[in-house]
Amino acid sequence: MYKSHFNFKEAPFGLTPNTQFFFNKSSHRNALNTLLVSLRHAEGFIKIVGEVGTGKTIVCRKLLSSLGDKFITAYIPNPYLTPDELKYFVAEELDIQSASDMPSYKLLGVIYRRLIQLARQGKQVVLVIDEAQAMPRETVESLRLLTNLETEKRKLLHVVLLGQPELDKLLARPDLRQLKQRIIYSETIHPLSRIGALAYVKHRVRAAGSDQKVFTNSAALLIAIASGGIPRLINILAHKSLLAAYGMGKGSVTISAVARAIRDTSESRKLGKLLAANPHVLWPLLGVILFLPLWLTSPGRGMLQ
Repeated sequence: MYKSHFNFKEAPFGLTPNTQFFFNKSSHRNALNTLLVSLRHAEGFIKIVGEVGTGKTIVCRKLLSSLGDKFITAYIPNPYLTPDELKYFVAEELDIQSASDMPSYKLLGVIYRRLIQLARQGKQVVLVIDEAQAMPRETVESLRLLTNLETEKRKLLHVVLLGQPELDKLLARPDLRQLKQRIIYSETIHPLSRIGALAYVKHRVRAAGSDQKVFTNSAALLIAIASGGIPRLINILAHKSLLAAYGMGKGSVTISAVARAIRDTSESRKLGKLLAANPHVLWPLLGVILFLPLWLTSPGRGMLQ
């Protein structure tokens, strides 16, 4: 509803992962670079961990769109599979004909021969598993057996695991220690800093095609505070703020619109809720948040000497 009002070519704060809006900064960039470098050097397991809403899936989508023709990728968005279902899924992604008609005990050999064929063609097969913390233990063990498929010189199947911190707890189980030892690289996606969150909002506005200053500085700062730097929550608050500003007929998003969005979003952080619920203390508190860190670190402050 507000796209034309704010001169957007696309909705800037949608919740569907869209690589057009990938924020190539901070731990998102580090995670993507680790994935690309390790896969291009034919490493084994790679693990990316992050809290809910920190942007794991968009990193995954960016990876899939960045790998070239040399790679064949199989993406599993929901890994709650049985061991047999995992093998059948991999077989289908590798274009193995009539895989569903084969008994499970024969399928592993067929997958191996197909991987050998692809390796001879110079292809590298990558299995990307999102929300990997939901994978049953027996399926994790089946995944390990799949990665045993190799030649004398190289692994035939490379695996990227993306998941919430519970993935680390799953892999810490004593009976899964063999798989944990195969993880070559591990990265953690962290929430954005306040400065990073401000840059994220500006980046999404520009990527959506708007050439005007849609969010005032104080409004963007309030979103950064209330979101705790979680990209998904930033998107929710920014979207609701745009709706509120549009409904009020405003040409830009101000603090009052953001305050409405915060009050309507239960996941907002406590400080953001406090600021939204008490507008009479909003500006003084924002001033403290903005300038106190600079004041404390400036030369001549007795407490730091």
